Amino acid sequence: MAVEKLVNYETNSRLPLTLSKSEKRLYMSFISFAFIALFIGGLMGLLQVLVRSGHFTLPAGIDYYQVLTVHGVILGLVLTTYFIVGFQYALMGKTVGISDTQRRVAWLGFWIMTIGTVMAAITVLYGKASVLYTFYAPLKAHPAFYIGLALVIVGSWIACFVNWRQLYIWKKKHPNEKSPLLAFMVVINMAMWFIATLGVAGSVLFQFIPWSLGYAATIDVLLSRTLFWYFGHPLVYFWLLPAYMAWYAIIPKIIGGKIFSDSLARLSFVLFLFFSIPVGLHHQLTEPGLDTTWKFIQVVLTFMVVIPSLMTAFSMFATFEITGRKKGYGGLFGWLKHLPWKDVRFLAPFIGMLAFIPGGAGGLINASYQLNTVVHNTIWVTGHFHLTVATTVVLTFFGITYWLVPHLTGRKLTKSMNRLGIIQTIFWTLGMTIMSGAMHIQGLFGGPRRSAYSEYNGTEQVAEWGAYQMAQAIGGSILFIAIIIMLYIFIKLAFFAPKGEEEFPIAEEEIDAEPTPMWLERWKLWIAITIALILFAYTIPIADVIQNAPPGSAPFAWPIGNN
Repeated sequence: MAVEKLVNYETNSRLPLTLSKSEKRLYMSFISFAFIALFIGGLMGLLQVLVRSGHFTLPAGIDYYQVLTVHGVILGLVLTTYFIVGFQYALMGKTVGISDTQRRVAWLGFWIMTIGTVMAAITVLYGKASVLYTFYAPLKAHPAFYIGLALVIVGSWIACFVNWRQLYIWKKKHPNEKSPLLAFMVVINMAMWFIATLGVAGSVLFQFIPWSLGYAATIDVLLSRTLFWYFGHPLVYFWLLPAYMAWYAIIPKIIGGKIFSDSLARLSFVLFLFFSIPVGLHHQLTEPGLDTTWKFIQVVLTFMVVIPSLMTAFSMFATFEITGRKKGYGGLFGWLKHLPWKDVRFLAPFIGMLAFIPGGAGGLINASYQLNTVVHNTIWVTGHFHLTVATTVVLTFFGITYWLVPHLTGRKLTKSMNRLGIIQTIFWTLGMTIMSGAMHIQGLFGGPRRSAYSEYNGTEQVAEWGAYQMAQAIGGSILFIAIIIMLYIFIKLAFFAPKGEEEFPIAEEEIDAEPTPMWLERWKLWIAITIALILFAYTIPIADVIQNAPPGSAPFAWPIGNN
């Protein structure tokens, strides 16, 4: 295992570890697979908006809902999971190190995830699993689709255990010392992911797979949806928290500053762990069979996530202002004008931050008991996801790519690649603004989601929606151009850019910062509180769903059921 070099630990100043070639291959394998997924999922997204425009018909043998399923699964699950796992492995390797055994286990997780992804993809491409990203019952897919999803989850669990083991070994070697901030964040995110995926894994293993294999004649639809959304909402934060890692601990280094507050960053992640999981019922506000009291309780818990989000916004803009003023830029907004706008490593994540302002506001509407009824199951929700995940998260991931890939491949981010990255960022921002904006507007007028027939409201055609659908097609086309540019940049940085050393930017704390309290490292306490909140929020609702299930339905059908 790599040995960490420490310099003046009292001021939290440390030299990052050097990544070995074998480590870099591991991390690049995950990142590369993510970019393959970006191309496939992006192409499917382009086909969708063209079909929805009413001016394009899919070739014979290709169904719209096949395309929709590939787009959602590949981008929402495959792209994000592979990039996050690869990025987090790199963060852990750089801050706490990885042993040869841990690296071999990490490869095992990669191949299990990949086998599962290929299995699920084949069933969708053959038209055997057009069940959309949420795979709601009673839509039924081929058993291989569900088995593939289960393997992807198991592979990601292996990454969880490797990351936890990495920090555990580091803590054993550094007793009574606070863990590196990025390692702390990774472990929080993987703890949240593991706890959240227990719900969807249980549903897939004990409901969908037996049902699809014929072991059970029926499936408890409401229970399956409840278990999915137990997982589905923290999935959003599994996407988002790696972006927050970059915002808190990497962007300050890029702009020449320091971390505003190590304690604030850790506390915000602990709060995300608490309030991201026990809130899934706010996605089911319109569903009967769930008690309204528990829906309301989970809505309240959902709004608690606003607190760490505002903490993050405060911390980031405090970092920007302090850095600017230390460089001598005065005035009310002088510091803002002199941020490194021509550095794509900063520009792309910063636009992602700005996009999260309307994206977060839309999330408050989605989670509100009354306002949700206006937008539920409309294309507004699709527009919301494209603001939060496809803009905030993905643009930050692109910003990470510009320095992470050349660092892993031993190459340099050249000025020409930086300029092309800025162009790509502008294309992405423009395309997403047009497409997502049109989705939000059409959604307010009742435009449906998950449908190729988006020009219909009930049985009547709504001619006025044609402009919004055409805007979506234009925005989606611009986005696909941005994807092609990004893939070119990725290939260039991975294989053809000039050889050199690209910085792995990890910011330090301010020298005179207040010491981080050690109680923030009480992992058992944080996990216990999280479990307690989940049991409080879900025990009675799930018990009610099982107890009041329709006659003949089997809540769980493994190994026996209603045959």
